[in-house]
Amino acid sequence: MNLKPKIKKIKNTAIYIGIWLIIKFLRAMDRMTSIAFMRYMGRLAFMFAVHERKNTIIHLTRAYGFEKTHAEIHDLAKSVFLNIATCVADAIRLPLLVKDGTIDKLVSLENFHYFTDEVQKGKGVIIMTGHYANWELMGTWVVRHGYPVKVVAKKSYDPRLDKLIVGYRNEAGYANTARGNAVKGVVEGLMNGETFGLLFDLDTKVKGVFVDFFGQPAHTATIPVLLSTKLNVPIVPMFIRLTKDYNYVITCFEKLVFVSTGDEEKDVVTHTQICSDVYEKVIRAHPEQWIWMHRRWKKKPGDIKT
Repeated sequence: MNLKPKIKKIKNTAIYIGIWLIIKFLRAMDRMTSIAFMRYMGRLAFMFAVHERKNTIIHLTRAYGFEKTHAEIHDLAKSVFLNIATCVADAIRLPLLVKDGTIDKLVSLENFHYFTDEVQKGKGVIIMTGHYANWELMGTWVVRHGYPVKVVAKKSYDPRLDKLIVGYRNEAGYANTARGNAVKGVVEGLMNGETFGLLFDLDTKVKGVFVDFFGQPAHTATIPVLLSTKLNVPIVPMFIRLTKDYNYVITCFEKLVFVSTGDEEKDVVTHTQICSDVYEKVIRAHPEQWIWMHRRWKKKPGDIKT
């Protein structure tokens, strides 16, 4: 008798119940208490989540091995865990932050007009962002201030978790589209002047090309670039960062400029590299804000599945 499916089901149920309890627990606290608690949990995670800590240090070493000492990389890795823990506390308490207006007191803006100027043209906009600081809070803030946003995200392995996450996003006001069936809806939406938030800073199973990321080839999705060039809609980079006093800053950059040479295959790589360069620039500015435990260089040039 194969017990693996039953064990997996029990494990997933335990994880779901645990997450549900943490949500209830954190929402019963005030903001600073919830942050203090989660930062304590972040320290414990750094100590005991051996696999994630090891991956974080390995990846930071790949990126900064010639720039930082081992001690500096170790401290930076710990900061990554603490930053994630802080953002999780606020992400879980988002409905409360919205309800009492706290979210508006926490967020300040840098060059937000780069985004609003493009929205006002009514031709559709792609927000380029990443798994950087509190991207869920950023989406909520943007929608709350009158700019409807749709996001494309991978389904969770557990339907119950997926329902929970999608429910929170819908509650925040922005629509969630499952990645597997998204292209048609995104195309139609952009053609109708809608705004989509796309995160393509990870090594995923979607079609992509290899471009430079911290001096090494990284498999990067090409769909955003193809949508932008074929539909003539702008890609506007927008990121949120956590400050030392536990506030947030949303920063926008000018829309990306893509020049066509007539060689579509070459242009896709060139344009995707432009996107990757923005990601690297943003991450280098505040490296503790990115999820370095992710295997960004998992695929290698020549892999069959690429």
